Amino acid sequence: MGDIKTQKACAAWKILPGAIGRHRQNWLVDLRQGGYESGEAYTNGKPTIGDRKIRWDTRTREEPESPSPELRKEFVAAKQVQSARLYATALGVYQVEINGHQVGNDYFAPGWTDYNRRVQYQTYDVTDLVRSGKNAMGIMLATGWYAGNIGSFGPDQYGRVPYALAQLELKYSDGSSERIVTDSSWKSKIGPIVSADLLMGEKYDARKETPGWSSPGFDDAGWKAVLVKPATQAELVAQVDPPVRMERELEPVKVTERKLGSYIFDLGQNMVGTVRLRVSGKAGQVITIRHAEVLNSDGTMYTTNLRTAAATDTYVLKGKGEEVFEPNFTVHGFRYVEVTGSKTRPELVGRVLHTAAPFTLSFSTDVPMLNQLQGNIAWGQRGNFLSIPTDTPARDERLGWTGDIAAFAGTGTYNMESAQFLSKWLTDLRDTQSPAGAFSDIAPDPGGLGIGEAGAGWGDAGVIVPWTSYERYGDRRVLEQNFDAMVKWISYLKANSTGYLRPSAGYGDWLNIKDETPKDLIATAFFAHSAAIVAKSAVVLGKDPAPYKELFANIRSAFDASFVQSDGRIKGNTQTAYVLALTMDLLPDSLRKPAANHLVELIKAKGWHLSTGFLGTPRLLFALSENGHMVVAYRLLLQTSFPSWGYQIGKGATTMWERWDAIRPNGAFQDARMNSFNHYAYGSVGEWMYQNIAGIRPGSPGFQKIVIQPTPGNKVHSASSRYDSPYGPIAVNWQEKKGQLSLDVDIPVNASAEIWVPAAKGRIVEEDGANFLYRKNDWTVYQVGSGKYHFSVH
Repeated sequence: MGDIKTQKACAAWKILPGAIGRHRQNWLVDLRQGGYESGEAYTNGKPTIGDRKIRWDTRTREEPESPSPELRKEFVAAKQVQSARLYATALGVYQVEINGHQVGNDYFAPGWTDYNRRVQYQTYDVTDLVRSGKNAMGIMLATGWYAGNIGSFGPDQYGRVPYALAQLELKYSDGSSERIVTDSSWKSKIGPIVSADLLMGEKYDARKETPGWSSPGFDDAGWKAVLVKPATQAELVAQVDPPVRMERELEPVKVTERKLGSYIFDLGQNMVGTVRLRVSGKAGQVITIRHAEVLNSDGTMYTTNLRTAAATDTYVLKGKGEEVFEPNFTVHGFRYVEVTGSKTRPELVGRVLHTAAPFTLSFSTDVPMLNQLQGNIAWGQRGNFLSIPTDTPARDERLGWTGDIAAFAGTGTYNMESAQFLSKWLTDLRDTQSPAGAFSDIAPDPGGLGIGEAGAGWGDAGVIVPWTSYERYGDRRVLEQNFDAMVKWISYLKANSTGYLRPSAGYGDWLNIKDETPKDLIATAFFAHSAAIVAKSAVVLGKDPAPYKELFANIRSAFDASFVQSDGRIKGNTQTAYVLALTMDLLPDSLRKPAANHLVELIKAKGWHLSTGFLGTPRLLFALSENGHMVVAYRLLLQTSFPSWGYQIGKGATTMWERWDAIRPNGAFQDARMNSFNHYAYGSVGEWMYQNIAGIRPGSPGFQKIVIQPTPGNKVHSASSRYDSPYGPIAVNWQEKKGQLSLDVDIPVNASAEIWVPAAKGRIVEEDGANFLYRKNDWTVYQVGSGKYHFSVH
């Protein structure tokens, strides 16, 4: 194979032209008005969309149900099959079966995109499923994001019925090939899925099952034929992000029978997915499955906060012994499951679904609250990384709010290998950019929902997220792909500013605790921050950074003149005002210390509590620790009374809450109109914990150069963490006991590190092979290459 002569973790492979070959693609679609439609397209290189629509002649749009069709075709492989490859996609969501076997283990393929712009397709090796002779292929379809409910805005945001497209390429042992495509020869009928909606739930009537429908020899005489319609204009693209898959199953920790035939299962963890139900009974017996994140004080299901999301699955028994129900085309956010309609207690497990990117960080300390906090952060990410980064998985929303991921990306890219996931979503975001340069506040955005654009701290995600991904993974392609859009964004901001001051725009410091920061201050701060990032990105890409550096300098000067007083006080005098100014480099050096002191005064005045919202919280502890107030940062982190991270945990949280007081101190729930118990924005504190408690920091983009700088806290006496960086695992383990510190560090191959050992003046540091560099304040700094290192301080 030869030598790989690169030290880069993100080296790109070149694919020769024509390597993908010639593909033919055809659509099949959902049921309406008596038939299906189909079309064909050919291309060199990658598939293009043909269009095929399936319609059922007994269904009208006025009916409340959205039945899911089963599509099938039999074919003959006339020769010995050497290989078989399936390309498939849908406007909606789909599953494919060949000869009675499910293809792949993905959920909700092809994923959510702006279907008017692009549709992802999936590729499967199905050689083991196709045999010489007679074969059959079947496709199940559901509305998904294309025609199902999106948020509280109702269904049909992209289209009224789902479509499917598939192409099976057979290569025979004699070198010849054949293609089986979705065309007018396919047939369809409604299957046992009476309705399926991602938000509302799935209704399944097992009496309508048709065993063998995706196997050869099945009698489909009563099935309807398909018709052909013209191709769509959307671009067909290969899926970039990992698919959604089932990661694990959760067993109930408690089951309560509240009344005869009604059971509540507690899975012990707020999760996202569905259940597997095992039940038996008579044919026609109806089992209802409801989902909730929390319980009312009387032990009943609290679902008011779900708003219009029914989050209810229904199963009608066929009456043939034990039956198993696993929903295919819906997903819920829940910890508690209520099952009614069974005369005996059924068996149930939770099936956890999320984008199948690997988790890359472990983190633990000797403080149980911090360990639970890390668990809550990770579970919040699991539940909200599902095709796109969402804001809440339970209620009728689940939108790709830009401000949420901008706040959380720094933490999320530590916890999960997110490069491909974010790359795909950034394409969704660019698809929303207006000709003037404004990004929508959600992505994907079907349009016409009445949701705004260019919110301060929201629209800036188009700059912040690419840069965060580059810093974490060192892959400059994310900057290459997004740079033009980033420049267009700051040009939009400049055009809509006066004297480099951006007027009030957006949602402000969302869900702060009665500490409202002026929105024009926030907007101007993020304008400056985006300009600074674009300047740094230009340097990376070999472009001229001067215009963007000058823009930042002008905004900074205008910010200081308009919002900063000579004693370092900042307009609004809120925690977030100081946090943004300090962490976005908006203050002259002479005012940094006074401003930080004012921030501490505000925190002290609130009884050592935070008051920040979505924009201030991610930067709050950094503003303190980087300006001489590490003790205060730790005090906030470890606080347990309201408002704090510890308060949520004390109230039983197993994921991050949308509000600091989703459950109030008196036990009452917050306003049900906006009260999610799984909302990762406040989990953004994770990045500070990983970089300061564990001390794992990038010394260069992608961690080829690493900085290890753990900081023991007043009540934190040990920590252990491992981060699987692009260069390999970085591990840190330290403990402080009886005045002595032990530190063990593992640096991956092809990387180097500066290790900052906490050692006050007069302390002795013993090491085993590290190269001493210098002492600075209470740190002794060493340089190391790859390997394992031990330090002892006494």
